[in-house]
Amino acid sequence: MNKILAVSALVLTFAVASHAQAQNLGGGFQGPTIASTTVADALKLNDDTPVVLVGNIQKNLGNEKYQFADKTGTIVVEIDDEDWRGQVVKPENTVEIRGEIDKELLGTPEVDVDSIILK
Repeated sequence: MNKILAVSALVLTFAVASHAQAQNLGGGFQGPTIASTTVADALKLNDDTPVVLVGNIQKNLGNEKYQFADKTGTIVVEIDDEDWRGQVVKPENTVEIRGEIDKELLGTPEVDVDSIILK
């Protein structure tokens, strides 16, 4: 009888812990975030600076690189396949891109994309 009670208590403990963990899945920080910037300003930023860009992906350049544009200019963005998260994005769609500036030694700055949000 004691074994049955002990096992029941253990199962109940796991169920409560799993429920509490499931409640936290939608959580996260709520507060100020990085303000969006323009392509023109992003091209002047230092390496590894976080950026948020709003505009359009104009075309695929190959090797997970794309041409991104807003009203101030264009920049190359690198989007890994898993970062699309199943979204289908067309040139006429407005997207928000979050990532960081990637400056090679003598190359033009690019954005290494962390996430894309279809607007």
